[in-house]
Amino acid sequence: MSSIVDWRQRVNPDYVILIAKLLTVREWNLLAIFENIPLLVALFAIFFAQFVKIPIHFLLTRKLDFGLMTSTGGMPSSHSAAVTALTTAIAFEAGLDSPLFAISAIFAVIVMFDATGIRYQAGQQAVIINQMRSDFQIFVNDLKDWPKKDNDAKIQELKTLLGHKPNEVFFGALTGILISIFTYTVIL
Repeated sequence: MSSIVDWRQRVNPDYVILIAKLLTVREWNLLAIFENIPLLVALFAIFFAQFVKIPIHFLLTRKLDFGLMTSTGGMPSSHSAAVTALTTAIAFEAGLDSPLFAISAIFAVIVMFDATGIRYQAGQQAVIINQMRSDFQIFVNDLKDWPKKDNDAKIQELKTLLGHKPNEVFFGALTGILISIFTYTVIL
């Protein structure tokens, strides 16, 4: 019982009041999320960029790969499309001088920098690691006569398409900006 008393004495009453206010908000209008145009534009930009990867990949390779709809990497960058669509929509809603636009713009720059930098380099490392693993497996197979495994038993390769080349990020960003501009100038 003493531990409960000690805990209550350590809690700041201002935090308790704040939490109580948050829990008793007049109405949580969950349907209002469908009226949040910047959110909807950003989500549409993600789906559009992911969908467009399939025909672009087909034009370049003559292979249909529907797995691109849910994968990272590739042309255009859906991450870049999302953050630029969101930032452009916020510019329309709140103005270029708003703190919300500033936050969103910096967030967009960080996401796009990450896509071309860290994630792209991780993908390049995965290519080398996959090659090393492949070479090692060939070496082991030459030394031993072990039974062949079916596809389910094989070790899956590390994903190499993690990040984006700068042109993929650029076209992803352009996609997002154009979707947002179209939404605010033609649809709304």
